Amino acid sequence: MNFRLKRYKKAFDHTYSFGVFATLELLETQPEHLLGVVLASKGEQNAGVARLKEACSHSRVPVEVNDAVLGRLSPKESHLAVGVLHKYAVPLIPENNHLVLVNPGDMGNLGTIIRTMIGFGITDLALIRPAVDIFDPKVIRASMGSIFRLSFEYFDDFDAYQAAFGHNLYLLMTNGQEIIGQVVFEAPFALVFGNESRGLPDRFLGLGTSIAIPHSPQIDSLNLSVAVGITLYQSARMGAGD
Repeated sequence: MNFRLKRYKKAFDHTYSFGVFATLELLETQPEHLLGVVLASKGEQNAGVARLKEACSHSRVPVEVNDAVLGRLSPKESHLAVGVLHKYAVPLIPENNHLVLVNPGDMGNLGTIIRTMIGFGITDLALIRPAVDIFDPKVIRASMGSIFRLSFEYFDDFDAYQAAFGHNLYLLMTNGQEIIGQVVFEAPFALVFGNESRGLPDRFLGLGTSIAIPHSPQIDSLNLSVAVGITLYQSARMGAGD
């Protein structure tokens, strides 16, 4: 790597995958974007590090052992490996089912959602601005590297997404008109979720099938990543013909 590595900033054209597992995922799925790997000296005897070094050698990815760089990139945590990757774009596939997040603001939630998406076979994510930076290392780490199996695009507003794709819309709302267990998801579909704190505005009610997830009156709403997980499970279950 012919540039000095610094703590991540959104303006960078590169980012980092912290941890051996996430970096192995990166190497397996997006090797052409991997600029290099930095290892900790204490990981010399680690089996995962040995596997990573072998994979890097096979793919001709440069590797260096540098504790000082690791400390600079992540001063509050200790990692055995960090991948350095060039940011890239993977447009949504029109015929696939999509998940749409309107104004997501929590990096940990986004990473968890991405991992859950991949677990249930949904690989296309639309992000409606303003939205969290999908390439922030906190998102990558929370996704456990699943982000590297994802297609994703940003849109300036939901209208721009609708203009680009004619999917059947299923809108998750606390005041949704249908109960999730009774909905039949017709492909190609888009599962649409609002911001962690505000949800989807009422104007979304008439855009497609609005869906509510029943829960105890002792809470006002479910956590976004939990609601996404329930919906992904149900849509996958319906797709399997259950």
